[in-house]
Amino acid sequence: MTERRGRRAANDGGPRVAVHREVRLGIAELVPDMDRTEAWLLFVDGVPQSGVDLGDPGYLEFEYVRRIAHVVDLAFPPSGSPIRVLHLGGGALTLPRYIAVERPGSRQLVAELDDELTALVRDRLPLPAGHRIRVRAADAREVVESVRAGSYDLVIADVFAGAVTPPRLMTAEFAALTARALRPGGVYAVNVAAGPPLEPARSAVATVGTGYPQTCVIAEASVLKGRRRGNLVVVASDQPLPLAGLSRVTASDPFPARVVSGDELRRFVSGAPVVTDASVAPVTDPVLAVNAGASGETAALPTKW
Repeated sequence: MTERRGRRAANDGGPRVAVHREVRLGIAELVPDMDRTEAWLLFVDGVPQSGVDLGDPGYLEFEYVRRIAHVVDLAFPPSGSPIRVLHLGGGALTLPRYIAVERPGSRQLVAELDDELTALVRDRLPLPAGHRIRVRAADAREVVESVRAGSYDLVIADVFAGAVTPPRLMTAEFAALTARALRPGGVYAVNVAAGPPLEPARSAVATVGTGYPQTCVIAEASVLKGRRRGNLVVVASDQPLPLAGLSRVTASDPFPARVVSGDELRRFVSGAPVVTDASVAPVTDPVLAVNAGASGETAALPTKW
């Protein structure tokens, strides 16, 4: 493997080897995906975080990421039209890469607290040419609070500390902040880890719904029934969502999913408590706020894998 300006590029054509590095919030590992010649998987403290194919940013390894991409494709003008996106959580910047390629010219801001992780990703997994992706090393909630109202078409939340989401990013007040950041017709998409038990995920869905009149959930049927661990993608807006299109494309995925909305969604969240800022312990230090994700029953969401 050859050196490039003092660094080793992950895609320089030489033998691919795993990279291990201590970052701000744990131990990061970049591991070659043996099934694809230019693909890499990112783990932090052993938890899978992202998959990136440098040769094909349109290839999305994780099912929940593919479902969010379906939202990007269907909720906005035809593919190719640029949009403004706020990403809460960066990882290996999988979705920013996807949007940069599928919708050239899109302006994207990524809130990723772990600047050392971002440096590793930028060094080993270069971003596509001509991207307009800006990464801010800051707490996700502080970034949402600071952006101008009505300035984004899409907000994507995928923030995990290990296997849990920081509780201050799962409250009704936070949902309201994301709604404030969106223009009319904008969309909020959030990745929620789900049980069993299913109760914390049901509560998370109910909480997001307090900030938006239109919501749906995309997930595999076995996850929705609490039979196994997985991911719920919660999609919310102040305008009707493309439910028919989402149902069609997610049912055709390699791991088919269902779109739950309307009365069925109301039954799913019935009786689930809404999480508020008052119900989670305040943490003033951003690093502590992330690492406090496992404390408190409302935040104890299981693994995202």
